[in-house]
Amino acid sequence: VVLLTLCTLLFSGCRQEKKYHDTSAREVPQGSGALADITAFQNSLDASFRDPEISPLPDRFRARFDGLDFYQPDTSFRVMARLDRTPDALPFQMPTSTDEAASERVYGVLTFILKGEPHQLEVYQSPDLVLEKGYEDYLFLPFSDRTNGKETYEGGRYIDLRIPGGDSILLDFNKAYNPYCTYNPKYSCPLVPKVNHLDVEIRAGVKAFKK
Repeated sequence: VVLLTLCTLLFSGCRQEKKYHDTSAREVPQGSGALADITAFQNSLDASFRDPEISPLPDRFRARFDGLDFYQPDTSFRVMARLDRTPDALPFQMPTSTDEAASERVYGVLTFILKGEPHQLEVYQSPDLVLEKGYEDYLFLPFSDRTNGKETYEGGRYIDLRIPGGDSILLDFNKAYNPYCTYNPKYSCPLVPKVNHLDVEIRAGVKAFKK
């Protein structure tokens, strides 16, 4: 099972293979364990791109694919965020890279300190996806930052999360990945809401795809 983006093919969904990560820890794991976790994520993502059954890459790109371009693992981009749930939030239509729209609702707001500065991001839950077995606790975090259009994809990136048992959640930007429409226009991917822009360089996770 490998990580996939929160996007849909024009003819069929691509959410079925999404991989969950344990984000319920109250302390941020650091040291060799954290580095091993980041490396495992990178290896898993590369493996999914090599697999012709689930890879978003067109055959012409997959045939010469030798791995995604990642930033070096940096544990300073692993932070604990406070999760303030918004149970009264109503579903809305999130614009995508195509004419389609993705139904989402704001599950809560993440508040965290990164590089000594406070930040907030909205995290979303799909009313449709939550009804599917295995996705009951899935949360979707799209974000943009000051590296977009330079070192990373101009449209921003995603992080997959799961609902924690308490009010804190591990937010690891080393696990930021590109929407699948970056690699293949057949995919329809949610656009990052303006409210989720970070006025800081997130030099972690997957870099821009060079064709």
